[in-house]
Amino acid sequence: MRIENDIKLGFKDVMIRPKRSTLKSRSLVSVERNFKFLHSQKSWQGIPIMAANMDTVGTFEMAIALSKEKIFTAIHKHYSLDEWTSFLNNRTPEFYNYIALSTGTGKDDEAKIKNIIEKFPQIEFICVDVANGYSEHFVDFVKKTRANFPTKTIIAGNVVTGEMVEELLLAGADIIKVGIGPGSVCTTRVKTGVGYPQLSAIIECADAAHGLGGHIISDGGCKIPGDVAKAFGGGADFVMLGGMLAGHDESGGEMIEENGKKYRSFYGMSSKTAMDKHSGGVAEYRASEGKTVKVAYKGKVAETIKDLLGGLRSTCTYVGASALRELSKRTTFIRVQEQENQVFNV
Repeated sequence: MRIENDIKLGFKDVMIRPKRSTLKSRSLVSVERNFKFLHSQKSWQGIPIMAANMDTVGTFEMAIALSKEKIFTAIHKHYSLDEWTSFLNNRTPEFYNYIALSTGTGKDDEAKIKNIIEKFPQIEFICVDVANGYSEHFVDFVKKTRANFPTKTIIAGNVVTGEMVEELLLAGADIIKVGIGPGSVCTTRVKTGVGYPQLSAIIECADAAHGLGGHIISDGGCKIPGDVAKAFGGGADFVMLGGMLAGHDESGGEMIEENGKKYRSFYGMSSKTAMDKHSGGVAEYRASEGKTVKVAYKGKVAETIKDLLGGLRSTCTYVGASALRELSKRTTFIRVQEQENQVFNV
């Protein structure tokens, strides 16, 4: 047993310090990025925000809507080959720049992604996704995926430490998903005691990845546009969103109406709801590590994206960054201490 005494921070523990700016308007800020990936050597341009590969967020409908904004969707892994075939019929070549095929690490998963990519070689991104990216089996699967698909851009995760980021990059991944337990419907920290404050994870993992020429995704913990700005300020190349993109017309999840108000269900992919739906229930040897909630119905996702990007552009103007790529270099975080249950008399 050992204890690390270094301070680790989440989004709520900091704010971004404003700095002198020459920008006259938010409209002058570019929120697009250009990346070239480590192993695939493919170039990508777009707005580096991702819809999470959850079946209540990473839907085909979400991908269609977000691709119009040059925003990425990691499509959840539970669609069949027939559903993929119907979805990808007559899509433009540009559309494939903004979707990823998600997969687990089982034998059935391996066969499924081979079948889909053989039929649709235009798919450029593969997202290898497990809750615990620290297993030897996971690293071996990433290596095998790189060997099977040497020209594809591989996303792999989730991890929260620099040494594991480096191992996965060396194993063949291009982009590493960073985050264990910060998501709004994830209960891993409650059930297991395992986790890492998300902002510190971003800062440390970005440093490790960028040193090798790789990239990272901040996955989880963003509740408001300001959190997204903090993730980019901390060095994230992409930011993946779940709860912020749930509850829309394009989202999955059951539509619920109570007392004249509309909601959509939203649940973690390790929740009992998800496992009942996709795996025949929670296996006897494990516990559910997710919960199911109701999210207020939000209408079209385009309005949420407009609000999110508006906040991000505003952050950039506050620190003098004319483009999103400059934000991390212009960011100084200041630590804050929440004053809970404290009354101020004026």
